[in-house]
Amino acid sequence: MDDSVIRAMAKWPNVPAVYGWLALDRRGQWSIKNAASASFERVANSKLIEFIGRNYAHDDAGRWYFQNGPQRVYVSLAYTPLVYRIAHALAFETHTGAACAELRAVYMDEAGNLLLVTEHGPGLLLDRDLPRALEALSYADGHVLDEDRLLALIEEAADTNEVYFNTGAASLPLVRIRAEEAPQRLGYVQEPQPAA
Repeated sequence: MDDSVIRAMAKWPNVPAVYGWLALDRRGQWSIKNAASASFERVANSKLIEFIGRNYAHDDAGRWYFQNGPQRVYVSLAYTPLVYRIAHALAFETHTGAACAELRAVYMDEAGNLLLVTEHGPGLLLDRDLPRALEALSYADGHVLDEDRLLALIEEAADTNEVYFNTGAASLPLVRIRAEEAPQRLGYVQEPQPAA
């Protein structure tokens, strides 16, 4: 977190949190609610995007937020709290630009999307990187999946038994997950709400 944000939090510790004002889409893009129209508008200012990214975190309840000075702004998630992209080879980084050192788990949902869990948390793999990542799926013996098995995984939600995700640095079993189960199983809240 930025030093200026940490100082502001110490100076004004009891600023009420904000809900339903900031959103993250499935491509890792931020949107802010327009007060006049009550609709969300994409954040385009690169400095603001970097500021949000540097001050993006989560609480113990799995609610992700942007710490805007002394005010915590909880984020509405289109799917997951992070969006991963391939930085190079099969090394990943978050939509906020944080490099990933440890891939801990790989899931495939019923639509064929890949969800990754790293030291930064759970996230959806960016759609444009999905074809490249699917090439990393293999059988337990290291042989790449044949086209029929790959299509069955994606189109028919076939069993992932004996299917692994190989990055060269890690080989992890591919686990099936339903999109609706992802928040609970992976420990995050899609629509944070104030306490009752």
